Amino acid sequence: MSTLKLGDFELSIFSDGTYPLDGGAFFGVVPKVMWSRKMAADEKNYCTAGLNSLLIRTAKQTVLVETGMGNKLSERMIKFYGQPARLLANLAAGGISVMDVDIVINTHLHFDHCGWNTVRGENGKVVPTFPRARYFAPEGEWQYARKPSERDLISYIPENYDPLVASGQMTLLKGGEEIVPGISVRTFPGHTASMQGIVVQSQGKSACYISDLIPTTAHTDLTWGMAFDLYPLQTIESKKQYYAQSVPEKWLTVFTHDATTPWAYVEKDESGKMMARGV
Repeated sequence: MSTLKLGDFELSIFSDGTYPLDGGAFFGVVPKVMWSRKMAADEKNYCTAGLNSLLIRTAKQTVLVETGMGNKLSERMIKFYGQPARLLANLAAGGISVMDVDIVINTHLHFDHCGWNTVRGENGKVVPTFPRARYFAPEGEWQYARKPSERDLISYIPENYDPLVASGQMTLLKGGEEIVPGISVRTFPGHTASMQGIVVQSQGKSACYISDLIPTTAHTDLTWGMAFDLYPLQTIESKKQYYAQSVPEKWLTVFTHDATTPWAYVEKDESGKMMARGV
């Protein structure tokens, strides 16, 4: 667990574990001869991807951003990704029970970002993992998830969100809303059309859980994206938009899939390229 103070808030990283991800899927059109300088791969071309959730403690509330891969994967998906399912155990080790979480925010609804939203009870019924929490997710993402394309059908598991929407426990967001004072959402299209970053601001300091717009510190270059991005040109534009504010204002960037560096400050180096400076 990594923890730091951001103004009046305390930020902590809790991991759902790691999983193998094909290097070509991780870096899309970027040649291996380039990305392998920044991230190691095994003999099968698999890289190690992280599953980082951000816990924010305000003076009044405990907010969890993303819930990892969870434990409801099909046997077919487990063959690809395994099923680390470490988030609840890691939260408990940090003194956080499922009853302590007041708010859960999903940046989008791919299975590796909202898997612990729900669990199967003893009778097989899907129930909220965090019973007291209010859940939030992008409305456009949920609408798309109801009828995804053949290309990304596997990325969505309705049990992770549909029961919460049906019960009213999940609020669907248009984009730009403030969830609680100091914590708001901002739409950064590219990976999906409605993916949101979570912006945290307190006492003049800012952080952003940027999700799959910049999944790891190896993806800071404007043109480096994942093969999963539905709108790769929009990913570049969204990165430009993010950097235009985050770099001069020295925002802390939180990386959802970096197994070793969960957060860093993204800056320009002497040549003008983006690079991550560790905390």
